[in-house]
Amino acid sequence: MAVLIDPPRWPAHGTRFSHLVSDQSLAELFAFADANDVPLRAFDHDHYDVAERRWDDLVAAGARPVEGTELVRRLVASGLRVRTPLRTPKPEQVVGVLEGRWHDLLPRAPVLGGDLLRRWREPHRHYHDVRHLAQMLDALDLLAAGRVPRPVALAAWFHDAVHDGRAGADEEQSALLAAAELPGAGVGRAEADEVARLVRLTATHTPAGDDADGLLLVDADLSVLGLPPGRYHMYSRGVRLEYPGLPDDVFAAGRTAALEGLSSRAPLFGLPVAERTWSRQAHQNLAVERTRWSRIADRHR
Repeated sequence: MAVLIDPPRWPAHGTRFSHLVSDQSLAELFAFADANDVPLRAFDHDHYDVAERRWDDLVAAGARPVEGTELVRRLVASGLRVRTPLRTPKPEQVVGVLEGRWHDLLPRAPVLGGDLLRRWREPHRHYHDVRHLAQMLDALDLLAAGRVPRPVALAAWFHDAVHDGRAGADEEQSALLAAAELPGAGVGRAEADEVARLVRLTATHTPAGDDADGLLLVDADLSVLGLPPGRYHMYSRGVRLEYPGLPDDVFAAGRTAALEGLSSRAPLFGLPVAERTWSRQAHQNLAVERTRWSRIADRHR
């Protein structure tokens, strides 16, 4: 069991890159990377891409040099390898699918759909982007067996339409946007108000136990927590990249508190089918990330 590094043979950005992996766990990989100031931005599902200039010092710190073929073999044997079909898609890969979904949902409102997609594709978004929307819609389909109530589907489209990194305020502005725009797109006022109500629930993720639509929406929003580890930690990476102005110690304190809050929820998901599908993996993912940010916070105390 070790942290492994292959020779720097992959050209990009005017240099060559190596792959840094663990053949034991992502927790081991994160601990080594953090201790040696490998930026989280360089993480990619099951490895870090590290520039040639870092090779000597990472080897000196304990990374074991191996050929690329051995690195891949041991990564596969560890069960940590994330193959291409299971990786987080590129944003451009999901846009066409989302255009089709919007057409099916509100075919007479293409302008509104285009505006929403423009919002979801804003350049400052790293997690709360079109890929999150697509993954959430897929989760809704799974939970509702393809029969998602229209207000819930619309709430998914609007719930992060405004995303400026202001918890609570973003959800409120997204809800107001839904209430303002949907009536002009042929949606009745009562349904538009229901969409706005559902959007507001994503600020706290605490729907009432008898709120079927609220439970459905919130569980779909939280479904990312139960993705396979490589995908989950790409989500975590994306969240960190959305706060570039926050020093690590400040982000670590806030993120640790958020992760502890999620971990303490019992049950984590409101719907039994969601709890069965995602809860076990979600708690494992949360524990690994919580340990990582707690360790970083401790380093700055």
